[in-house]
Amino acid sequence: MKAEVTAIIETAPEGGFWAICPEFPGANGQGETFEKTKENLRQAVELIVQDRMGAD
Repeated sequence: MKAEVTAIIETAPEGGFWAICPEFPGANGQGETFEKTKENLRQAVELIVQDRMGAD
């Protein structure tokens, strides 16, 4: 199943990017590139969903 969520990605002052997902408090990511940051955030959201569902 696929779902769409909001990703807010901004440039980090020290270089690279940081990201948050407002629909999932605590979901955040960072990376050297936009794509790596987006992937890191996707993984964070996935882990939160698994935790809330009680999956291992």
